[in-house]
This record gives sequence, C-alpha cells and structure tokens, in this order.
Amino acid sequence: MNKITPHLWFDNQAREAGAFYTSVFPGSRVKSTTTLHDTPSGTAEIVTIELAGQELMLLSAGPLFQFTPAISFLVACETKEEVDALWAELSRGGKPMMELGSYPFSERYGWTADRYGVSWQVMYANGRPIRQKITPMLMFTEKQAGKAEEAIELYVDVFPDSAIEPNVLRHGAGEEPNVEGTVKFASFRLAGQEFAAMDSGYPHGFGFNEAISLVVHCDTQEEIDEYWSRLSADPAAEQCGWLKDRYGLSWQITPSDMDAMLASGDEAKIARVTKAFLKMKKFDIAKLRAAAEGVEE
Repeated sequence: MNKITPHLWFDNQAREAGAFYTSVFPGSRVKSTTTLHDTPSGTAEIVTIELAGQELMLLSAGPLFQFTPAISFLVACETKEEVDALWAELSRGGKPMMELGSYPFSERYGWTADRYGVSWQVMYANGRPIRQKITPMLMFTEKQAGKAEEAIELYVDVFPDSAIEPNVLRHGAGEEPNVEGTVKFASFRLAGQEFAAMDSGYPHGFGFNEAISLVVHCDTQEEIDEYWSRLSADPAAEQCGWLKDRYGLSWQITPSDMDAMLASGDEAKIARVTKAFLKMKKFDIAKLRAAAEGVEE
C-alpha cells in the first residue's frame, strides 16, 4: 500500500468509473469493492483500484462535489502512440482543456476532463525515464495562486522520505496574470511518491474541494495525531478523518488497516466500524479496532 492514496468522490459512478479506468490502463485491476450503509449519504460504495502502480480510491456517496482541474493526473507515456491511445479513451465524452498536439515541453501532450469530470494530462516523456506512470498534479488557483512553493515546502516537511526535485520551472516576466517567480511546474516527492504542482494566476473560478482528497495511511495513533496537527487548518472541515489544510486541500488521515476492516465482507463488522467512525473527527485507532472486533466501549 502506498502511504498516500488519491480519493475521488463520485455521485453514484464509482463502480462504473473503476471498471472504465482499469480497462484503459494496462496492468490495472479493481482491488476491492465495499458497500457502507447508514451513512449521511445513505448507502455508499468504496471501490479501490490500482492503475499502472498508482492506487486510487473511488467513492459513490451522492452529488455533493464537482471535480475540477485543481487536481489532475499526469500520465507519462513512453511513445506518442501511447499518448494517442490514452487520449482517445480518456477524452471520449469529456471536455478537452488543452487539445492534443505538440507543445514546447512535449512533442505530444493533451489535457482533458473525462466523462466523469476527472482531469487527465497525457504526455509523451520525450525519452526521459519514467519513475511513476501516474502523478497527481496540484494547481494553485484563485486565492491560493502563488502559494504552490510554500505548500510544497510544508508537505515535504510533514512527510518523511520527501524532497523537492531540482530545476523548478518558474513564470517569467511578461507572463501575466501569472506572477514572475511563481511556480510554472515543480516535481516533488512525498513519502517516496511522486507529485507535481503549479501556480496559475488566471481567473479559473475553481480551486481545491472535497471531490479529490489525499488519504494518508497511518500505522499508529501517534502518526495520526502528528499528521492531523501538522495539516489541519480549518476546524469546521474536520469530520470522519477528513481535514483541510491552509491551502484548502482535503486530506483523510486514516488507520492503515481501515481498508481491511471495511473490505472484510463481514456486514456486521462493516456496520460497527461505520457507526464508530461516523462519530469521530480525528480517528481513534483503538476504538475503530474495538468496533471491528465487536468489543463494547
């Protein structure tokens, strides 16, 4: 299990989207599907998939949030033909934002929202080695524009085995409304996983929201406490293991064995764990494990 897993909130299409994504990317699979009952959204469904080495969690829990390009997934391709094949599938029924073509940074590249609204950037790697096939990309817009570097520095400080890659690309003079010196593209590593970020000074009208969050898997209560205290910046957003940081990015700080508790297939266990975590803001591992085992508080 990766330390950090992107989590996508759908209305009711998580199972359908999981089947679609795993059919598009070779070497992918649906790992598990779990149904939760009696949640604030009614019946919810969690589908965990693995796409070319990148784990994603897909949730069907009602039409509460809309996907935006503030978080997209950058797909590195070894050939231009691979770019074209992925673009054909991901853009079908979607909305292209940067048409497939040649750009200064890549001979074959396109940015599209897919049929569900999830954003993908598909790019030919120009012969460069590919360390990670799918990389989450954070775009800092609106009130957060210009804060990408500050945010990256915070995240790298919070997570072990993290670093900012050298050669950060920056906006130059004459690139208004982008501010000179802000981040055009930066690659960084969190807990050994690749991420990317950029600033955009254009009036996009969107930013981070709960449609895509980042799940942090924790082995101990001390670890949960540490990430919670370092990242949470909005008490009103603290609920069921969720928090928002100072940039509006949503995180879920969860026990590493939470997936096993919920994917056990034991309906009574799932119901007990669900009832327990719905009462919590920050997760209490001991209480969740007790609920899983049927131990009374």
